[in-house]
Amino acid sequence: MHTTPLAPKCGVEVTGIQLAEAQGDALDAIRQTIYQHGVAVFRDQDFSPEDHIAFAKRWGGIDINNYFPLEDEYPEIAVVRKKPDQETNIGGAWHTDHSYDQIPAMGSILVARTLPPQGGDTLFAHMGAAYDALSDELKAEIAGLEAFHTADHVYSPDGAYAKTDMGSELRGQELKTGATHPVVIRHPHTGRKLLYVNYAFTINFVGKTREESLPLLQQLFAAALTDDNQCRVEWAPGSVAIWDNRTTWHNALNDYHGHAREMHRITLSGEALAA
Repeated sequence: MHTTPLAPKCGVEVTGIQLAEAQGDALDAIRQTIYQHGVAVFRDQDFSPEDHIAFAKRWGGIDINNYFPLEDEYPEIAVVRKKPDQETNIGGAWHTDHSYDQIPAMGSILVARTLPPQGGDTLFAHMGAAYDALSDELKAEIAGLEAFHTADHVYSPDGAYAKTDMGSELRGQELKTGATHPVVIRHPHTGRKLLYVNYAFTINFVGKTREESLPLLQQLFAAALTDDNQCRVEWAPGSVAIWDNRTTWHNALNDYHGHAREMHRITLSGEALAA
């Protein structure tokens, strides 16, 4: 297994391994690579839906997505798609998946199935590098803070997606979500400090209103997205990306209007977060 950095502080491309066959020491090496770098891309994979599910089960538990359409024959797999006549895409803003759950998902395994002729890349940002780059004053200000996360404003019947041409395809609009997490967490496997807030789902700091929280939240959001903290995953047939939700944000670019894009995603179960 060989790794090549996608960017100085975020992401790697991994060669010399087929995910469908990875287990034991090879799987452990993949895990550690993703925990450290945030996201790993594997090219030229022969990775059927059955392989996708089997690999996820070797990793650990599977979280069934509450909102996305599910693959008819394989309900463990969520379908992330945009049709040629749709304007809206899923995940087209900076976020980290499932931060609105009390035990957020570890991450995801995303497989390219149908790609546009160009565009549709996914951007990632590393939250360990983001925290490291904060000033000492800002680190002191956020030490010990907790923040409230929810997805209700995104997926509810009157939420952001309901007002778009994507709304009718989503599920779970009646669900209520909400979780409180430390603003700075330690990665459960590497021990690295990570900034754990995000644009899409972090609403306010505990003990403060949304309006009172916004100035500091916006300062943290801006600090998380410096150019040297990001990488770009360019999709190609046979590509698979695996990322760590604790370590990264991601943003699916919506720059391929008039073309279809379909990805298959399995979400991996996580563990409780701690400061």
